[in-house]
Amino acid sequence: MAEIRRAFFIGRFQPCHLGHMEVLRKILKEVDELIVGVGSAQESHTIENPFTAGERILMVSRALDELTEEMLKNGEVEKPVKLYIIPLEDIYRNSLWVSHVKSMVPPFSVVYSNNPLVIRLFREAGIEVRSTKLYRRLEYQGTEIRRRMIEGENWKDFVPGCVAEVIEEVGGVERIREIASKDVKDL
Repeated sequence: MAEIRRAFFIGRFQPCHLGHMEVLRKILKEVDELIVGVGSAQESHTIENPFTAGERILMVSRALDELTEEMLKNGEVEKPVKLYIIPLEDIYRNSLWVSHVKSMVPPFSVVYSNNPLVIRLFREAGIEVRSTKLYRRLEYQGTEIRRRMIEGENWKDFVPGCVAEVIEEVGGVERIREIASKDVKDL
């Protein structure tokens, strides 16, 4: 029986965007199973983390379903990759973080990341880490997409269509605009 190569990838997905999808496309070509950790799962309703863990899981799940279907159709993969999407809360103790992650997700043999701290922590724990290339990083980053939402600029071209649908379904743009507005009172 062939060894199953199960990988781990973590992101905040605030929101899930096309840069994430390009990284995930590369990973899906190399593994049999993928665990996607939705980081900072306890955070929501802030400018940096406007979406709940459940909303982000829905975004990632729908986007990965579409990506997998496209990759199968285009012959980029022979069979669907088994996916696990798991919310992970922050513990604010870097020396314990890898153990925390390992206790919350299925076993994995490789980590994909471009985050220097994540790379360092997993390598110190003796786990293989593969760096991922950033895809059009100036455009495809959550900070820029959230700024566009707040300012009323085009943001939908930077996320998969199904993610835009989730954001609209949960009133995400209105939420982040309200959160970003200043509380000004006449005294």
